Amino acid sequence: MSENNSGKILMAFIAGAAIGAALGYFLNSSKKDELMADLKEGATNLKQGFDDSLGKAKDIIETFTNNSAETDIDAKS
Repeated sequence: MSENNSGKILMAFIAGAAIGAALGYFLNSSKKDELMADLKEGATNLKQGFDDSLGKAKDIIETFTNNSAETDIDAKS
């Protein structure tokens, strides 16, 4: 079990180092403005998707709560 966790940690470290090296390369290249624009757009899209999902989850919880309250009222009648 410990070997499996060590392997995952090593792979995460290697992936992080590779991502860091790639970002360092691109940030020092002439394409850094394009990369930054793409990263900002991706972050904006991710935030919008999260906000949409959160709104849907709130709607589902509200619907469930309202249905539960109506069921309780019907049961008491």
